[in-house]
Amino acid sequence: MQVAKVRGTVVSTQKDPSLRGTKLLLLQLVDEDGNLQPNYEVAADSVGAGIDEWVLVSRGSAARQVLGNEQRPLDAAVVAIIDTIHVEDRLIYSKKDQYR
Repeated sequence: MQVAKVRGTVVSTQKDPSLRGTKLLLLQLVDEDGNLQPNYEVAADSVGAGIDEWVLVSRGSAARQVLGNEQRPLDAAVVAIIDTIHVEDRLIYSKKDQYR
């Protein structure tokens, strides 16, 4: 899994029928120190994440299983909204501190 920040949404009126009703999010990847990386990814949202929230992203066959259909053409799925991240004795991210 990878940590990412939700940067936006992706809207597509023409898509594979298996993706109808699936919310797509534009994510910016985050490194182990909490720094935003230059990499972006589009992922299906299975948890109702919103803009600026930090999330966990699952990839590959695990992403397809999250949404209950291994036949969907998905490479990534948002599987959790992050509340906090601690690395060793450091607080890298806290959702409640973000909105103060």
